[in-house]
Parts: sequence; structure tokens; C-alpha cells
Amino acid sequence: MIILKKKKIFFCLFIFFAIFIILGVDNRLIIKKYNVNSNKVKQKIKLVFIADLHNCKYGTKQEELINEINEIKPDVILFGGDIVDDKIPDTNTRFLLEGLKNYPSYYVTGNHEYWSENVDYIKKMFKSFGVKVLEGECSKVLIKNQAIEIAGIDDFEAGRENVFSQISKANNQSTKELYTVFLSHRPEYIKKYLDYNFDLILSGHAHGGQWRLPGIINGLYAPGQGMFPKYAGGKYNFESKVFIVSRGLARESTRIPRFFNRPELVVINVLPK
Repeated sequence: MIILKKKKIFFCLFIFFAIFIILGVDNRLIIKKYNVNSNKVKQKIKLVFIADLHNCKYGTKQEELINEINEIKPDVILFGGDIVDDKIPDTNTRFLLEGLKNYPSYYVTGNHEYWSENVDYIKKMFKSFGVKVLEGECSKVLIKNQAIEIAGIDDFEAGRENVFSQISKANNQSTKELYTVFLSHRPEYIKKYLDYNFDLILSGHAHGGQWRLPGIINGLYAPGQGMFPKYAGGKYNFESKVFIVSRGLARESTRIPRFFNRPELVVINVLPK
């Protein structure tokens, strides 16, 4: 009788552990939605933020991603760096850019674009699909008869002082009265970004901390932040500013499988306050 009970306990533990692992390694795409409010907008603006794709595959010719984005119907698409990888060919990125070329789009580099040693070629590729490449600029865009601004900088692989100069340049081009979105690949410099007049700050790079336990550990490790990163992924409020970090879209490119950390496509609704 005791042996039978032990077998039942062992079997239940085995089933629990198996389910835990299966759920943990689930790498299906999720749509992560955030709402932010501002008195600088009069109508809802819908942004799609794509980060850390690393040339990974999402269906034939990236149809899974493209179809999801078409369903969302964003006003603007924002690319937050490491869209291209330094190891995997850029075929999937080209498919994605071709499928999204009718949307107003903006792009900043990540570290892997620099590690590829082809960053100039990559920037030209994005431009060839009508994407605005930001290198310390602040660009005005008209959405639903209201103007907002999109600013962005190169990755810090372009040189720390050069990138700090780009942040100042982008800030000087911005208009305080207009809602301004700022793109920078790396979240670990958030204290620097907060010194400027940006309303919404978007980053990636952390890959969600790679491993996480929802409600317990938000992320185990992130480059630039180390163990238990503060900004692994999610929404962070700083008085009048909002900071959102994407967990990214990398799947087959990651050396260590993601755990309870599904790849995400970020949707941000900017709403009137």
C-alpha cells in the first residue's frame, strides 16, 4: 500500500514537472499590449514596436508576424534594434520589411547590427524599404491630423560619446508641446534618457532576462544589466514619462532557450488623458 502511494506521488510529480517544462519552453508569439496616456494627443495613436528579431523565422516569408501586424492596423511601426543578426542571414528581415513597407516606419540599430560589420549596408537596406533610419534625429509625423515626434539613436557600439551626442541632438530637435517617442536599443541607460524631454521611451536588448518565473522573477540575466535585471521587460512609469522594454522576438537565434518568456510583439496605444 505504501509503495503504491509512493508511485502515485512520483507519477503526479512527474506530470507536474512535465507540464511545467512544456509551458516554460513555449515559444509561440504573443501580442503584448500597453496603454499610455498623455494630454499631448487628442486621438488614440497605435504603435507597434518590434525589437530583437535577430532574423528569426515567423512562418513562410514572415507571414505570421505580418498578418498579426495587419490585424492590429498600427499608425506607425518602430524597429528597436537587433532586427538583423550577425550570424543569421537577413532573408527573414527582408521578407518582413517587404510585407510592412506601406506603414510609416522608423528604425534604430542594435549591437548585433554593429557586430555584423555591415551596419552601413543594413541601414541602406532599411531605407530601401522606406524605413526612416534614426541616428540622432527627431522626425515629425502626422497621424490623424495630429503631429507627434519619433526620435532615436544608434546603438552604443557606435561609440559612447557619439551616442550621447546623438541623444542631445535628438532632444534639441524635439518640440516640448508635441508627444515624443524615443527609441534606443539598450535599456540600461534609462537614467540618461530620463534627463531629456521624451514622453515615451522604448528599448529592447534584454530579451526578457531569458529565463523568468512570472510573479517571482521578471528576468534572470540581461546583457548590460547582469543578474536579475531591473529592466528585463515590461512597463515602467517615471512621473510624466513612460519606459517600455520589449522582451523581443528572438527564438532560434538564442543560445539558451527562453523559459516562461515567450517572444512578444509590442502594441502601444497612446491615449488622450
